[in-house]
Formats: sequence, structure tokens, C-alpha cells
Amino acid sequence: MPKSALTGSRIREHRLMRGLKQADLAREIGISASYLNLIEHNRRRIGGKTLLALSEVLGIDPSTLSQGAERAVVTELQDAAASDSDTQVELDQIDDLVARFPGWAAKITAQHRRLRALERTVGGLNDRLTHDPVLSEKMHEVLSTVSAIRSTASILVATPDLGAEWQARFYSNIDTESRRLADSSASMAAHLDHLSRNHTSRATPLEAMFAALDTRAYHLAELEAGGDPQALLDTFPELDSAEARALALQHFATYSADAAAMPLEAFREAAHSAQFDPSALAVTFNVPLDAVFRRLASLPRSATVPDIGLVCCDAAGALLLRKSPSGLALPWFGAGCPLWPLYTALGTPGFPVRQVIESEDRAQFTAMAVAYPTGPLSFERPPMYHAAMLLVARDDQTATDASLVGTSCRVCARSDCPARREPTVLTQG
Repeated sequence: MPKSALTGSRIREHRLMRGLKQADLAREIGISASYLNLIEHNRRRIGGKTLLALSEVLGIDPSTLSQGAERAVVTELQDAAASDSDTQVELDQIDDLVARFPGWAAKITAQHRRLRALERTVGGLNDRLTHDPVLSEKMHEVLSTVSAIRSTASILVATPDLGAEWQARFYSNIDTESRRLADSSASMAAHLDHLSRNHTSRATPLEAMFAALDTRAYHLAELEAGGDPQALLDTFPELDSAEARALALQHFATYSADAAAMPLEAFREAAHSAQFDPSALAVTFNVPLDAVFRRLASLPRSATVPDIGLVCCDAAGALLLRKSPSGLALPWFGAGCPLWPLYTALGTPGFPVRQVIESEDRAQFTAMAVAYPTGPLSFERPPMYHAAMLLVARDDQTATDASLVGTSCRVCARSDCPARREPTVLTQG
């Protein structure tokens, strides 16, 4: 079953569950009953305001109806399949698995994430065991003490006629060194326990922050009202490590600054007046484009706000922030598709880039990107840049000049892509 055929069927299913007639639902969202009938029978694509209006009337999250939520699950299942090349799986039936058994699909992806996090934990602990100077010092102390005890005991065994006074001295040395060994061993065990506790989180700190922000769709009402960022941390169980909480605090500080510069109600009104044009909003509020991108992505969902996604990266291309729009899956770690305008912007810092892109699910977006310096400028070092890309779903999905993009090379099926940097895992054998 192609995934693109699932959205209409789900709309029909939720409409029937609520006892709504097709004509009544169509009238509420401002389209004809015949057009809704085509949507429900998967003969017309749906996105943008129509999807949001339907989700609002049906009382469910847009991602429940959209392809985007399923695409993220499909992408993770493909990655899980690639992680075990010895076991052959039916890659062409992943969409059917997600559609028919969403619970099992979610269970498999959760276990894959857990396994991936544990592998990173083991790798991190291995690096710490190899390179940790504190652990190295404690291990050296333990081995030195063991060697001293062993030498003293050898002398006692090898010299049975040793005088009583010398025997007493050697026994005293063994007692002293044994106490020292016990203290060193306890100290090393405590250090190892500390390392283990610091690396038992279920994901990397960045992934944990992504998961936390996803639960709120990147809108933090507490900070809109001037709330305490430190207190907000305790509302996110996903932030289960000190590193993840530190990253989240940085994001909260940026969010608070953006909210102060662009108050929610004034910004929302201006965004509608400017038809969500970031450059016009940047002029209105006298703020940089990247701040407007973040603010647009933090707007609460409604039928009058388009489906908006956001991606930010550093100069190496690694993702620092990700909010997936419906219809375009974003990777949880590493870098994304080389064809994203996000990376084009890094080549021309300060110059905004706009481009219509089309995902593998044939969803189209207006992508706007800009690279900007981060941190204080200095004559002593070259400037450091980050880039941000805003993704706005298009109501009209028929642009013929759209650039084809993917999620990442690893899970992209386009074999003729000139930007491919590694083989895809989507072909059997």
C-alpha cells in the first residue's frame, strides 16, 4: 500500500468515528463535498491549510492524519533494517506494516532507538575508559599498590628466617598497602559508577532535546508568559541527563529572547498580514531572519497557520534543531540531504536563499535558508557560522520547478542523485 494513499482513508475513518456526514465536514472547512469525497478516496493530495482545518474540526493532531508522522516511522524502520544486514526483511512492505500495525511499528522503532543509544553509551564508556585521565591515575594507583603488596609478601615467603622485628615491619607494610588498595578500589568504583550514570540516558543529549521539543510542537507557552526556563526543565521527562538539560536551557534562553523581541499576539497578527513572509517580518520587528524563522516555527498550530518546519545546522552540516513538517522526514542525528537549501546557504553567508523543494512523498515546500555568524566576531579567528532553513508547506502542490530532495542518502531511493555520498539501504541484496 503506498503511503500517500493513507491520509484520505484516515480522514474518512475519523469522520465516521465522530458520526459526521461528508457534506457537513466539507462545509465546516470550506470545501465542496465532492472535493472531500475525492480526498477520502485518495484521488486528491491534501496538505497545508486544508489538512490543518480538517484536523481541527476532527479534534486530532495534524500528524495523525498526515504522511509526515508515518514517514518518520518508515525512515526509522529502514534504518533499523540496515543495521542488521544479515537478516533480510521485506523493505517493500514497510509502508503496509506502518499502516496495518502502527503499534508494532512504533515498538520496533523504539527498540531500535534504545539499541542505538546503548551502542553509543558503550562506545562512550569505552572512550572514557581508554582516555579518562582520572581513571588512568586511579588504575595506576591500584596496580602500584598491588605490586607493593606482592613484593612484600614474596620477601616474607622467600626469607623464613627473617627476624621478628623485620617481619613486623613487613606485616605493617602489607597492612598499610592493603588499606590503601581498598581506598583506591572504592574510589575507582565510585568513578566508574559516576561515568555509568552519566551515560545511561536513552539517547544523545541532542536527540533528547529534539524529543522534548517535539512533545510541545516547539511551542513553549510558559516562556511566552515570561516563565522561568529552569523551572520548565522539570516538565520534560525526556531531558534525562545533565547534558540534555544544558542544551535545552540554551534553547529556552534563545526562545525567551525571541518571544521578548516578537510578542506572540503582535507577531501572529503581523505574520498573517505579511502572509508569513519572513523578510517582511524581519523588517517589521527589526530582528535577523534566523530569529523570524525560529518564531514562525514556534507558532501554535491552527487552521490559519501553514504547516511549518525548521532545520538548523552548524558549519559541519550537523543538525542542531529540527522540527519536521508533514510530508518531509528529517534525520534525528548527523546531516541531512546535501540538496537542501540549508547547505547552499552556508556557501553564501548573509545572503538568503529561497527554493521550492519536493520530498520523496511528493509534498512540496517553500524552503528559505540563511547562514549567519554565531558567537562574538574576532580578528584572532575566522567567523563561525550556523544556518537555518524554514519549510512552509505549499497549498498548491503542482510547482514544476521544484527541486527533488530527500531525508538523507542512507534512506533515499533516488539512485541517480548526483549528490549521493553513500549507498542507499532501500535496495535488497
